[in-house]
Amino acid sequence: MEDNNRTDKDILTKGIKRLAICLGLMFLGPTLVHLALDNSEKPLYIPLLIIAFILCIAAIAFLFIGINTILDSIFKKKK
Repeated sequence: MEDNNRTDKDILTKGIKRLAICLGLMFLGPTLVHLALDNSEKPLYIPLLIIAFILCIAAIAFLFIGINTILDSIFKKKK
């Protein structure tokens, strides 16, 4: 009997790295939103707010991609 149901450590490491990037973005995005909304009279208000929302969306995307990668490393069977 072959042992095909082992966790692929390379893919697991990639998933954990993506979750680490997500963690950084989860702090950076809302912090920039707060800074932008506190300084609404400054000239860089709109660009900073757009960048902050893009970072928040990227955090959500990295979260889903990272979890999906980790689940693939655990449950996918190798051919």
